[in-house]
Amino acid sequence: MNQKLRLGIIGGGLMGREAASAFGRWFVLENFPVQVELVAVCDLQENLLEWFKKVPTVKLLTKDHKELLQSPDVDVVYVAVPHNLHQGLYLDVLNAGKDLLAEKPFGIDLQAARTIRDAAAKSGRFVRCSSEFPFMPGAQRAFQLAKSGQFGKLLEVRSCFWHSSDLDPTKAINWKRQNKFCGEIGVMGDLGMHVVHFPFRLGWNPKRVFAQLQKIYTERPDGKGGMAPCDTWDNALLHTDVDINGQSDVPVRFEMKRLAPGETNTWQIEILGTDGGVRYSTKEPKTLWTFKRGKEQIWERTDLGYQMPFQTITGGIFEAGFPDCFLQMWAAYAAERAGALGDRMGCVTPDEAVKSHELFAAALESHKGKKVVELS
Repeated sequence: MNQKLRLGIIGGGLMGREAASAFGRWFVLENFPVQVELVAVCDLQENLLEWFKKVPTVKLLTKDHKELLQSPDVDVVYVAVPHNLHQGLYLDVLNAGKDLLAEKPFGIDLQAARTIRDAAAKSGRFVRCSSEFPFMPGAQRAFQLAKSGQFGKLLEVRSCFWHSSDLDPTKAINWKRQNKFCGEIGVMGDLGMHVVHFPFRLGWNPKRVFAQLQKIYTERPDGKGGMAPCDTWDNALLHTDVDINGQSDVPVRFEMKRLAPGETNTWQIEILGTDGGVRYSTKEPKTLWTFKRGKEQIWERTDLGYQMPFQTITGGIFEAGFPDCFLQMWAAYAAERAGALGDRMGCVTPDEAVKSHELFAAALESHKGKKVVELS
C-alpha cells in the first residue's frame, strides 16, 4: 500500500503553481511508493488563490499561513516566497510539526541558514531544499560518470547557471533586484543552489574562493514612472580550489549570471580530466558530450532520451524539460522521506544549504577585499 503525502503550499506564485502542476501529473510515476495530494494553499493574492480552485484535491485556500499550518490534513509544506521571508516561515512550519521542502537559498543570509538548519535538526522533521536541474537525464548521467572516477586526474570543473532577461535596462524592478528582499548575496542566492548541488553531493567542497561580482544596472524602472535602486549583484564568478579523490587544489568555477547574452535559464556542468571528461547543458537537453583520450582525442556526442531516476510512463524516445525535472525533484523528496531513495541522488540537505551560504558569504568577503578567502 502506498504511503500518502498531503501537501500544503505557502506562496502560490510561479513555483507554487509549478508544484501544483507536478502533483497533477504524479500518476505518470511508475510503481512509486508514495501518493501525493495537494490539499492546501496560502497566498496573499486573491487571483492566485482563485487559480488553485482548478485543483480538485485542494480543500483549504487561505491568506493566513498559520491557518494552513494548523490543518491536520497537511503533512508537508512547500514554501516558495521571497528570501527575506524564509526564516520566519520555515521556523513556523517546523514549530507546527510539519515536514518542509524549502525554496533556495534557505534563508536570506548565512545566519538565517544556520538558524533554520539547527531548528530542523532539533525538530526532527524531514527538511530538504529545492534544486531541480541535477535531475535532468544528462545531469544524472554526468553525475554517475563523475562518481566513477574514470576521468583520471581532474584538470578543472565548471558549474554554471545563466539568465539573460536582465540585459534589458527597461525591465521593471522586482524583489529579486533589491537586497532587502533578496539578500546581499544577490544572484548567488537566486541561482547559486543550482550550481553547488551537483559538486557538493560529490563531496567537492571548496577550500578557498576568489570572487568576481558585478553590478551592471544600479537602477531600474519602478513601474510607476520613476526609477528605483537596483542593488543586488547581477553576475558572480567564484573561483575555488577543491581537493578531489586525493588530488589537491582542483580548480572549480561556479558561475551565476543574470546578464548572460543569449542564455535563457541555462544550467551547465563541465568536468575535464586527463583521461576523460563530460559536458552537459540544458541548452541542448538531449545531448551529452563525453571526452575520451586514446591514440586520438575524441569528443563523443550521445543523444539521450527520457531516462529519469524515477521511472515514468513516458517513452524513452522523448526528451525531458523543466516540468519533468521538477517532478523528479519532488519524487526524490517523497522517496527519501519514505526511506525509498536507494542510491539515487536526493534533494539538497540542510547542511549542504548552509555550506552554500558559507561559500557565498566568503565570496562577498573576497570581492570586497579583492582577496582569496579561506573556507573552514
